[in-house]
Amino acid sequence: MFTTFFQGFILSAAMILPIGAQNAFVLQQGSKKQFHLMSAFLCALSDVVLITVGVFGGSALLSQSETLMFIITWGGVAFLLWYGWSAFKTAFSKEIELTQTANQVKSRWRVIVTLVAVTWLNPHVYLDTFVVIGSIGGQLNSELRPWFTFGAIMASIGWFFALALLAAWFSPVLSKTRSQRIINLFVGCVMWFIAVQLAAQGWKIIFQS
Repeated sequence: MFTTFFQGFILSAAMILPIGAQNAFVLQQGSKKQFHLMSAFLCALSDVVLITVGVFGGSALLSQSETLMFIITWGGVAFLLWYGWSAFKTAFSKEIELTQTANQVKSRWRVIVTLVAVTWLNPHVYLDTFVVIGSIGGQLNSELRPWFTFGAIMASIGWFFALALLAAWFSPVLSKTRSQRIINLFVGCVMWFIAVQLAAQGWKIIFQS
């Protein structure tokens, strides 16, 4: 059982650790101490749902619906391009200090909506949780499957809260104007890089259909 738990934990950690849209957003929120724990909680909660559904049959559903993947892919491309542009715009703004001050009063609901979009409009999340984690966990017998799922979930929870807390811990450094320019440039690059990858996948879906 514990071997299966660690198998799920290590596999999930390998999927989560590479910098992606979720990690970039949590890092950005943590550097400003702006709803960073809520952001970590929502990312972890999303992974709990996605991993559980993926392991217990969701991977088969996703693989059979090209239309669903098409909608998610191009919706994600549009959102990530917009979010990346906003990050670049902030990074190159001459009034970045005023921009950062304005961002501090950003509503809780706007952060929630943005984070939901970053998570649920990103096909990479489904590929990680459904295709990779879900397909491997789904091959286990009914007794071991919950342990594998629990291990994968614990890796996600631990990572997102650690990232949020570490970013908040270094906030005195990360909240400086120069640091915020670098963070926003980093976030913009990550979002646009993922958008390009998703667009390439989207064109494959079009040509294969």
